[in-house]
Amino acid sequence: MSPVVRRQTLWSLKQAAEEAPSLAALQARIRASAACLEAVNPLIPIPLRGLVQSGPLENGEWCLLVKSSAAATKLRQLLPTMVKELTRKGHEVTGIRIKIQALGR
Repeated sequence: MSPVVRRQTLWSLKQAAEEAPSLAALQARIRASAACLEAVNPLIPIPLRGLVQSGPLENGEWCLLVKSSAAATKLRQLLPTMVKELTRKGHEVTGIRIKIQALGR
């Protein structure tokens, strides 16, 4: 009886995600969210850019994660302009919500 030879294949995280449909869909949503942030980044005042991260994008609603309430207040003023810019650039975003990240996360 011959021994069973197992072929060990090393996959990158990207390759593994592409092979699993649910992971591939998640990866696509992450890329879409990052593309939204890239599209509106020029509208965000330079001092605030480091305080903003892209969050989930679901059913046309995109979430911005913000590190301070002061930054969130300023960004709220920019939301209509951001939605217009996203629409102009072909992103299917109908609304943006802002979530303030708790300290220590």
